[in-house]
Amino acid sequence: MKAVVMAGGEGTRLRPMTSSMPKPLLPVVNRPIMEHVLRLLKRHGLTETVVTVQFLASLVKNYFGDGEELGMELTYANEEKPLGTAGSVKNAEDALKDDAFLVISGDALTDFDLTELINFHKAKGALVTVCLTRVPNPLEFGITIVDEEGKVERFLEKPTWGQVFSDTVNTGIYVMEPEVFDYVEADVPVDWSGDVFPQLMKEGKPIYGYIAEGYWEDVGTHESYVKAQADVLEGKVDVDIDGFEISPGVWVAEGAEVHADAELRGPLYIGDYAKVEAGAEIREHTVVGSNVVVKSGAFLHRAVVHDNVYVGQHSNLRGCVVGKNTDIMRAARIEDGAVIGDECLIGEESIVQGNVRVYPFKTIEAGAFVNTSVIWESRGQAHLFGARGVSGILNVEITPELAVRLAGAYATTLKKGSTVTTARDHSRGARALKRAVISALQASAIDVRDLENVPLPVARQQTARGSAGGIMIRTSPGVPDSVDIMFFDGQGADLSQASQRKLDRIFARQEYRRAFPGEIGDLHFPASVFDSYTGSLLRNVDTTGIAEAGLKVVVDASNGSAGLVLPSLLGKLGVDSLTINPGLNEARPTETADQRRAGLVRLGEIVASSGAAFGVRFDPVGERLSLVDEKGRIIEDDRALLVMLDLVAAERRSGRVALPVTTTRIAEQVAAYHGTQVEWTTTSPDDLTRVGREEGTIFGGDGKGGFIVPEFSSVYDGTAAFVRLIGLVARTQLTLSQIDARIPKAHVLKRDLATPWAVKGLVMRRVVEAADDRFVDTTDGVRVVETDGRWVMVLPDPAEAVTHLWAEGPDDASAQALLDEWSAIVDSAGR
Repeated sequence: MKAVVMAGGEGTRLRPMTSSMPKPLLPVVNRPIMEHVLRLLKRHGLTETVVTVQFLASLVKNYFGDGEELGMELTYANEEKPLGTAGSVKNAEDALKDDAFLVISGDALTDFDLTELINFHKAKGALVTVCLTRVPNPLEFGITIVDEEGKVERFLEKPTWGQVFSDTVNTGIYVMEPEVFDYVEADVPVDWSGDVFPQLMKEGKPIYGYIAEGYWEDVGTHESYVKAQADVLEGKVDVDIDGFEISPGVWVAEGAEVHADAELRGPLYIGDYAKVEAGAEIREHTVVGSNVVVKSGAFLHRAVVHDNVYVGQHSNLRGCVVGKNTDIMRAARIEDGAVIGDECLIGEESIVQGNVRVYPFKTIEAGAFVNTSVIWESRGQAHLFGARGVSGILNVEITPELAVRLAGAYATTLKKGSTVTTARDHSRGARALKRAVISALQASAIDVRDLENVPLPVARQQTARGSAGGIMIRTSPGVPDSVDIMFFDGQGADLSQASQRKLDRIFARQEYRRAFPGEIGDLHFPASVFDSYTGSLLRNVDTTGIAEAGLKVVVDASNGSAGLVLPSLLGKLGVDSLTINPGLNEARPTETADQRRAGLVRLGEIVASSGAAFGVRFDPVGERLSLVDEKGRIIEDDRALLVMLDLVAAERRSGRVALPVTTTRIAEQVAAYHGTQVEWTTTSPDDLTRVGREEGTIFGGDGKGGFIVPEFSSVYDGTAAFVRLIGLVARTQLTLSQIDARIPKAHVLKRDLATPWAVKGLVMRRVVEAADDRFVDTTDGVRVVETDGRWVMVLPDPAEAVTHLWAEGPDDASAQALLDEWSAIVDSAGR
């Protein structure tokens, strides 16, 4: 006997899950519903099967193919238009006309004994046997009454409660003789229960009802879909679960990686090659699909998560469904009954309320509160670029595909035949993405100079030596699972805002230039990169007095690429140095704030015990520098900026220093004392770089360990700052603690407030209005200066739904009061 699986329905009640996926392919415990149906058919010997398809038919065909993987023989009957339950089977008449056949829905979950159903049909000599079952709520189904012999007496499709006369319903499973096709008109919509069966009963044809024992669930609503998952996990339905039961009710598929410190409370299922980190909690009736990542602190309960989903740290998913390829960012919350479609982005700390539907390809911005369905809005970021280039979680937000498209867009902004310098840090992720970038550049008629693993300042300097631009890929500072793709201009600086917007436009429109075969770019690996860098550094930065001073310094390379430059540099400087953590550590391409702090404490201990003049600690890519004085005390980054400023200004006695407007106004006092002046810039590194290039600029810094040494480079360079610092200390013959002690203490406090994108403009308008007649500085954001000299600055973040505030006063209490006052203004405007 052959079978017919009806798989053509649209499943409109299940949208948005069925917006981009046919209902039969919806996974139940990580297998499509239809696959469970086909396995049931095979178990009862029905291996020759015709599948009727219509909505998104190609997806069904591509998934199951000819059925060989299931040990079955599948053929397909395609409907050009919806033909109804009977019309779709009529469409497959040629394959079914020789013998009795079984009809079953491809989107209902059941474990009925089909062999018993077929035997009943044959024993009764029926033309049609309808498979029936008893349900507590028959309103959504066709009610059927049978007599003592099992003969059908009456049908009623989807009754009201006033029409309910039985709890025995039609499951849509039938055994039929081919003569039934005589009652079905071809190429027009015809239904079994509404059209064919009443006619057969009118003519007295033998229609029987078989009341089946076992499980049956018509997966037609979101509630029944979630219920079906729970029923499989509870063992209420006899289906195969693909995986290993590692403890009672806890199923884990092949290749899944579940940390021993993750908390699992079954019954639950974790799909193949999923990764569950320590501290994650997965509770009852949760299904985690293939290749899903569940980060530490995440909580999932009765959640159905489809394949390739990223569940961020401390996110909370309860009773919801999440479509495939969706990213749920840190601390997002999705409530009971909510459904997230495929390929969505749920931003950090956002809340999706219960029963909300978010359709495929949508973005919920960070901090948003969503209590109505999101249907029409399209997905898209306002800007690709953030504070560190294009940043995101590796293989979640930043994928090889994205890297290729970004590099193609960047190449399109340059002339054919131009040269681009590429570089990376020592992480495996950066190495893999750089290869994708190089391929895209070459395919766009760009020659590539690949520096491989070098410090970020070296990449910038080498880019400035004849390249049209550069690309550096590194692990995001302090975020080990994220990467930054940084784009440079021809001088090795970050792209200007105008250039970023141009790249943005090309990327959004996908207007990539491609090379003809003869134009494919070359790939070169320049030699002696580090010697070239150190030679140029020592020629341009004043090192007089270092050899005579007999200084001893301790240098911490942080197991990063800065250690690649130090050996030749320290030897040529002639300074007595102790280098710690010089080797590369692929497992730690960046460091958290706590790791950095611990490293500085350890550095301080070594400096104090060894009698060194000071200690320096590089970040892993050699861009930034942290200081420890001769007593082993950590000089905080904002304080280190003032120390360096004092040293430079005292030696130069003229010129200009470039500082972002968020810097303490103590810097103005220090600069003026030594006859120099401050030029305030925006917080954007490219603005600081712009001033660093100008004639008369002697120093620049951002208060976060980034220093500009204009005589060598106009960008942040930890190594150049280190060389300059050694020379300054050697010539001034003062210790760092002495310099620090003569600088007044600053009292600057900072706070970040979540602000939805839609109200950022309103927030800034309210801030200006609240400033009233006080002095307002709009160099970057809005800085409001009180009559007593205290100031507060409000700056919307360009990449996140956040507003940053800084406040400075004569003491911490005063600064705190000012910060509280203006935080309340920002908060009230953002509500």
